Amino acid sequence: MRLLKVATCNLNQWAMDFDCNLNNIKESITRAKQAGAVIRLGPELEITGYGCEDHFLELDTINHGWECLKEILVGDWTDGILCSVGMPVIKGSERYNCQVLCFNRKIIMIRPKMWLANDGNYRELRWFTAWKHKDQLVDFQLPSEIAEAVLQQSVPFGYGYLRFLDTAVAAEVCEELFTPIPPHAELALNGVEVFMNASGSHHQLRKLDVRLRAFIGATHTRGGVYMYSNQQGCDGGRLYYDGCSCVVVNGEVVAQGSQFSLRDIEVVTAQVDLDAVASLRGSISSFQEQASYKNTVSSVLVPYKLCQPFNMQMSLSSPLKIVTPVSQLSKFIEIGVIYDMQINYHSPEEEIAFGPGCWLWDYLRRSGASGFLLPLSGGADSSSVAAIVGCMCQLVVKEIENGDEQVKADAIRIGNYTDGQFPTDSKEFAKRIFYTVFMGSENSSKDTKKRAKDLADEIGSWHLDVSIDGVVSALLTLFQTLTGKRPRYKVDGGSNIENLGLQNIQARIRMVLAFMLASLLPWVHNKPGFYLVLGSSNVDEGLRGYLTKYDCSSADINPIGSISKQDLRAFLRWAAVHLGYSSLAEIEAAPPTAELEPIRSNYSQLDEVDMGMTYEELSVYGRLRKIFRCGPVSMFKNLCYRWGSTSSPLEVADKVKHFFKYYSINRHKMTVLTPSYHAESYSPEDNRFDLRQFLYNARWPYQFRKIDELVKELDGEVAFGETSDQDKSRANGVGMGVVAAGSGDPKSGL
Repeated sequence: MRLLKVATCNLNQWAMDFDCNLNNIKESITRAKQAGAVIRLGPELEITGYGCEDHFLELDTINHGWECLKEILVGDWTDGILCSVGMPVIKGSERYNCQVLCFNRKIIMIRPKMWLANDGNYRELRWFTAWKHKDQLVDFQLPSEIAEAVLQQSVPFGYGYLRFLDTAVAAEVCEELFTPIPPHAELALNGVEVFMNASGSHHQLRKLDVRLRAFIGATHTRGGVYMYSNQQGCDGGRLYYDGCSCVVVNGEVVAQGSQFSLRDIEVVTAQVDLDAVASLRGSISSFQEQASYKNTVSSVLVPYKLCQPFNMQMSLSSPLKIVTPVSQLSKFIEIGVIYDMQINYHSPEEEIAFGPGCWLWDYLRRSGASGFLLPLSGGADSSSVAAIVGCMCQLVVKEIENGDEQVKADAIRIGNYTDGQFPTDSKEFAKRIFYTVFMGSENSSKDTKKRAKDLADEIGSWHLDVSIDGVVSALLTLFQTLTGKRPRYKVDGGSNIENLGLQNIQARIRMVLAFMLASLLPWVHNKPGFYLVLGSSNVDEGLRGYLTKYDCSSADINPIGSISKQDLRAFLRWAAVHLGYSSLAEIEAAPPTAELEPIRSNYSQLDEVDMGMTYEELSVYGRLRKIFRCGPVSMFKNLCYRWGSTSSPLEVADKVKHFFKYYSINRHKMTVLTPSYHAESYSPEDNRFDLRQFLYNARWPYQFRKIDELVKELDGEVAFGETSDQDKSRANGVGMGVVAAGSGDPKSGL
């Protein structure tokens, strides 16, 4: 037997905070060595943080990376353990995203990334060059200070692997795993048995399964030990890196870290037998044949043994079984979600609670703020945000109970505890760090006011009830003085322009009031600092533009800005039970309404009526537009298949035109959208994820004309009447166009 103990880790790194990042790296190496591991893998670009963005273009960032690496090398951190450390490196005039492989106080090899992530949230080609020379390792001259410190002038640089006396080890960096021809396929044929994947992979709803299947597939037919390390936490932007470091052996997950955690450092270890890898490969005839005429990959000899012989004192890690989902908060918290014999997948509802909850905690503790303020309307969206903050408070208290001193210190500082006190109850902690404000008007109902108060009481927030009617009246009086006219609501005989203007006044007053309260309420209550204002517009409202520019959608940060209305409603049902906020069930059951128009016996404002489309339809439009890359014409064609059993081609055409008209008209609103937690693959967020213009010809004359021509061709030629069984098939995506297949399924397109 060749017994090998490996360690991988989740690290909560912070872009450009070199002290924090270096301390986390050192501590993770220390824990790995204490556990007896001889290989330690850290996340991608762990020294600088992954999200440095244009700071990567600064020479200071590169130089500080070398300074931190020098501190690791001159100490005893790498004695007896192979450490893969991520950092940017400049070679010649090119900048590379690299894994620096260190052992016994020396740099053994520098492995630049060959395939860069350059879509969705990623822009690696803006900052880095892809390494293109697969046929050789070249000589890299170390910076003089490093060379003097480690007594080493140069190191091999490029695509290759390490040959130890008893095994072979190689790096495969993040995106490379997901390419059509991943490096591990060729490396396996060259005898590499251990693969180290350092990643900076963000959380997205329902994404974890895709990731785990890739690790399993990498070693299922080729054999091998696949190590995966990831960042965990908010490193300074919209993304939350969701950890889940793991070790896979021959297609079986044998160790898994937490997906959501408030801890800064988590080390996951596994004890494996490399003879099992050799045995599997030797049993596969096709592997033997392909290995016999492989392309030779360059390697570096390391004259050292990593493995231990047969030893009954060293137990082997066993394959984990799949358990899904984790349904209790206490179960989630317990020792970092690492359970014997279980692979843990969270339900989407749990992901919405824990992902944004952890992201909010990182943002709060690193921003210097003393808490959050949320305009709480009693509707589904703002109530979801309130519940997520409540979940965050529960996580903090549980992590303190589990002995995390960093979380405890942060909570004491933010909550302004004195005399040795610290949070022991989530509701008491919420009272210290969370304001909720119901900003009612003459158009608000008693039901929403009561729902907001009930939820605030359950969470424990400091709740205020404010009427904005006086401020609205003052502005209207000023307007009347200026113009001689006073606008009226549509139900009172006013025009659409007047009606919209009156709604926007209310919405924008709430934004101004929220920011005033967030800055001054801490002063009123003798608390230090300021509060961050939380937004609560969902991804579908952003896509449709169903929000007022600079209203309550304008905030400091928004934890649900990339989550669909459908997912939020499911979350509310889940949270009513599992977070203990029972009032959420009543909130979820209420029809969505902005309550910006007067309520009459024969009229009540409803969101879906105002928008001219349902939230379910919006999700379909969003997925077709972004994930499946449909323009108006191809969206029309695919929706004819999807909705053909209930709608004529003309009706489908009208729906598509209506969506694209308002999407275009309101696209400008995305340019000022509150920075939002990224969770959905069809987010319209303008600044980072969905790069499209904001000035459109909203008539779409060419595209809409093509749709009209298709409607004429289809008129009378296509029978859409179907049996109920066929209707059910269409609802499940059967018979739809290739592009549209799965477009209504939140699981699609990840």
